[in-house]
Amino acid sequence: MSYLFTSESVSEGHPDKISDQISDGILDNFLAFDPNSKVACETLVTTGQVILSGEVTSNTYIDVQDIARNVIKDIGYNNDQYKFSGESCAVMSLIHEQSEDILRGVEKNEKEEQGAGDQGIMFGYACNETDDAIPLTLDIANRLLLELSNLRKSKIIPYLRPDSKSQVTVEYDENDNPLRIDTIVISTQHDEFDQDDQKMLDKIKKDLINILIPIVKNSYSSKIQKLFNNDIKFHINPTGKFVIGGPHGDTGLTGRKIIIDTYGGRGAHGGGAFSGKDPSKVDRSAAYAARHISKNLVKAGVSDEILIQVGYAIGIAEPVSLNVNTCGKSKLSISDSQLSNIVNEIFDLKPHSIESRFKLRDPIYLETASYGHMGRKSEKKTKSFNSKYSGVKKIEVELFPWEKLEYVEQLIKTLKK
Repeated sequence: MSYLFTSESVSEGHPDKISDQISDGILDNFLAFDPNSKVACETLVTTGQVILSGEVTSNTYIDVQDIARNVIKDIGYNNDQYKFSGESCAVMSLIHEQSEDILRGVEKNEKEEQGAGDQGIMFGYACNETDDAIPLTLDIANRLLLELSNLRKSKIIPYLRPDSKSQVTVEYDENDNPLRIDTIVISTQHDEFDQDDQKMLDKIKKDLINILIPIVKNSYSSKIQKLFNNDIKFHINPTGKFVIGGPHGDTGLTGRKIIIDTYGGRGAHGGGAFSGKDPSKVDRSAAYAARHISKNLVKAGVSDEILIQVGYAIGIAEPVSLNVNTCGKSKLSISDSQLSNIVNEIFDLKPHSIESRFKLRDPIYLETASYGHMGRKSEKKTKSFNSKYSGVKKIEVELFPWEKLEYVEQLIKTLKK
C-alpha cells in the first residue's frame, strides 16, 4: 500500500528563524574574536522589539545590538511598514555569564577529556531519496523557500516580503520509494495590492506556479523532475491576504523549528535545539556528528536508510550509548549491534574530538540558521567580522563540514573484511 508523507519549512524571514539567525550571528562573532567562548544565546522577536538572553563566558566583548540589527537588515526587514525593522527596532540584552557549576563539568585539564555540556540524546539520519541524503519532502520544501527568497531579493517577484512557509506532501510506495508529489502548500507575505483580494491571490498563485515551481523542478535530476506532475494540488496563500507577517504578525523564539532544522519528521529528534549554542553543547555538535556518520554509511552502501542515536551525561566525555539502526534495509550480513560496535571504533564521539574533526570552534553557524542544518553543501568561505572593540577580522572557514563523505572508502574497506 502506498502512503503520503509531509514535511514543512519556513523562510529566513519567519519570526522563529529570525531569532535563530540572531542567536547564531552573535555566536559567530564571539567565536571569531575568542574561539574558546562558551555561548548559549536565546532571542525573542516581536513587534518592534528584540530581546536577547542567555549565558556567555568569553574573553572578548561584542556589540550584540549591532549584530542583531545587521542580521535583521540582511534578511530584508528594512522597511518600517513591516512594523519590524533593523534600523528602528528596540534591542534589549539580558545576557549574563555562564554558570560555574556547568563550566566545571565541561572544562578539563586535558582537552581530550572535555565533558559534554549537558546530558541528552541526539539523532543523526540519512536516506538515499536525494543526492544530499535527506528526505525528499524536506528538500523540496526548503528549496522552494530558498528560491522564493532569491526571487524576492532580485525583485523578479517584486511584491514579496520576507516571511513565508512551505509544505510538501509526497506519495511513497510500500518500499518507501517516492512516486509523485501530491500537494504543495506555500504561504508568502506580500505588499498591499491596489486590486481586490481575489485578483491579488490569482496574481500570487500564477507567479509562484509559473516562475517559482519551474526553477525548483529544474534544479533536480530527471528522476526527481518526473515526480512534478500535472495533478499536483497547489494551495497558495490558502488563508487569503498575508500582508501582516514577520515578528509583527507572530512572536519568534530561538529553537522552535528543530524538525525543519533536521529531517522534516523522518528519523527521530532528541529534542535539543541548535542555534545560539557553542559546540561544547552536544545538543548541537553530537547531532552533527551523528548526521555525518549516518550519511557516510548510506553513501557507503550499508543501507538505504540509517538512524543513529547517541547519548551523553553532563561532564562526561565518552557517550553513554551509541545505536545504529539500519531501519530493516541493511545490505550487510552483520547485525545492527555489530555495526554499532564497528562505528564506535572508527568514529571518536568525545565532544573535543567532534569539535576538532569539524573545526566547530570556527564561526560557521549563521549559515546554518535558515533552510536546514543538514543536506547542505560543504564549502569553504572567507567571512569578515567587524568589531568596534577588536577591529576587523577575516577568517576562512568550512561551512557544513559534517556533510563531507571522507569516511566512505574506509567504511567500505572495513565492512568488506
